[in-house]
Amino acid sequence: MATSESKIPQAIEDYLVAIYVLEREGLTVISARVAEHVGVSPVTMHEMVRRLTQSGYVTIDRKKQLRLTPEGQQVAESVYRRHTLAERLMTDVLGLDWAQAHREAHRFEHVITPLIEERLAELLKYPQTCPHGNPIPGVRVALVEESIPLSTVTEGTTVEVARISEEAERDIQLLGYLDTHGVRPGTWVLVTQVAPWLGTIMLRREDDEFPIGLQVATKIHVRPLQTPPQS
Repeated sequence: MATSESKIPQAIEDYLVAIYVLEREGLTVISARVAEHVGVSPVTMHEMVRRLTQSGYVTIDRKKQLRLTPEGQQVAESVYRRHTLAERLMTDVLGLDWAQAHREAHRFEHVITPLIEERLAELLKYPQTCPHGNPIPGVRVALVEESIPLSTVTEGTTVEVARISEEAERDIQLLGYLDTHGVRPGTWVLVTQVAPWLGTIMLRREDDEFPIGLQVATKIHVRPLQTPPQS
């Protein structure tokens, strides 16, 4: 590589990860969507796209879609992997809640060296996903691959939570709400009501019944079950 990852500015890493995440979610990656994800103005985004293309990290096709080059993909996956390990450290070892962990991991991911990355992975017993269920790059997780958006599930269906999309992770209030109600990968919830006229879905986990918005439900992926888990 012409450029060492340790010398890549944090801002560039953030944009590359944003493009990577949007691509992985199956979304059309255009400048406006990336700008919204990162939280910058169109002018700032325009300048960053110029930097990313000149640096050889991104290409733009005729439809103005941004695509990572192999080098850009490699950088994005490396940063995302460090972010995942940092989140796991924050939640599994330090006991931070989801919202705190996501915020702190974003700061920490940019200073993790390869040595610390390997030691973290060993300490955490080589996790396959982030705390929200999104797989580490290169890892295949059956629960995730068999999942569908919660918004497509019918009333009366018991589902196993697979993952909370990276797009939803940007909403700190939403993360806190889901964490409070125990909507975590591997947990079971019952869809008690689907109410398009209200824009909500009612869920029940044990004795806790609570609503979520249909738009939010598109960002929660679950695996439907024919029968509830045995106690």
